[in-house]
Amino acid sequence: MAGIAVFVFAYVLSQFYRSFLAVLTPALTADLGATKAELSFASGVWFIVFALMQFAVGVSLDRFGPRRTAGTLLALGGGGGALLFSVAQTPTTISIAMGLIGAGCSPVLMAPLFIFAKTFSPARFAVLTSWFVAIGSLGNVVGATPMAAAAEAFGWREVMVGLGAFTLLVAVAIFVIVRDPPQEETGGGTGLSGYLELLRMKVLWPIIPLMAINYAPPAGIRGLWAGPYLTEVYGLDALAIGNVTLFMAIGMVAGSFLYGPLDTMFGTRKWVAAGGNVISLGAVIGLALFPLAGVPVATVLLVIIGIVGMGYGMIMAHARAFFPPHLTGRGVTLMNFFSIGGVGAMQFATGGVVAGASAPGDPSVAYVALFTFYALLLGVSLFIYLFSRDARP
Repeated sequence: MAGIAVFVFAYVLSQFYRSFLAVLTPALTADLGATKAELSFASGVWFIVFALMQFAVGVSLDRFGPRRTAGTLLALGGGGGALLFSVAQTPTTISIAMGLIGAGCSPVLMAPLFIFAKTFSPARFAVLTSWFVAIGSLGNVVGATPMAAAAEAFGWREVMVGLGAFTLLVAVAIFVIVRDPPQEETGGGTGLSGYLELLRMKVLWPIIPLMAINYAPPAGIRGLWAGPYLTEVYGLDALAIGNVTLFMAIGMVAGSFLYGPLDTMFGTRKWVAAGGNVISLGAVIGLALFPLAGVPVATVLLVIIGIVGMGYGMIMAHARAFFPPHLTGRGVTLMNFFSIGGVGAMQFATGGVVAGASAPGDPSVAYVALFTFYALLLGVSLFIYLFSRDARP
């Protein structure tokens, strides 16, 4: 359990790093001249690099175990990337640093999920995953008002130096404390060919689209678009943005805890995930239909998206039920590739949507287009998911 506790700290950092740009938007714009499109690109780089690294992480988990995989990447990518971020002079350097941080964070959820899958019964996988994500999502909380306050008090460069040092300490703790589960004999599907074996499993096909889009609204809005939306439409400053995103982040923590036991309570994983995403879809549509409803209404809708958009653990457990034992590491990383890759692709795409829909004198038009885009893709992926086979706990 000490090893899992260390991974909690690592995952808190991962959640923080994927979301803190929202509150640094004003500072990075003022100091580096970074535009919304450039910051959207930098955020997207984090997610795309993170996603692409899942293939190497999956093979490494199955071959070398979680301790060496996570410790090495977090030290080199996470710590090194944060320190590079602290000395950035251009938006391009910010993007490079975010890519390094994404690589460093890429194994810190998959490693404990690998341990859960190898150590605990399958019936407990959903609740363990959801609750681990819930605790780790405190990083979203730290990346809201506390990050805004720290950056204002000490400067964003100094804060990033401290974060880089702390990241290196957590990486060292992983090497010292974590113990790998016993390795199993492989039954085929070695290396990257294991991913091809998984992709040939038709039972996973209807699950993959929702895995790719489910997390995009809470992660994308909380991690990037909440800041520009609240600034341009409602005129909020950095601390006010931090407060709103803090409520959303708390909702994301609560949502992960709430999802955890629901599959055993209702005897289904599919319909729990589907029901939550229906509510998420409704909240996103609400933001699209009522972009000027006021800060309280916008905050409530953002919190709802934060709560019900955290079905990641439930959808992962749904897919996990169909993985062959010898492909556990590659199975969870393949699903995580689609989840995080979906967020990254949406960060790139939404940057173009907002830029293309911008109207002089009426900033709300761009955000109507943004939320409509999220709603369309979430609705399509949810419809496809309805054809999936359930996996009862």
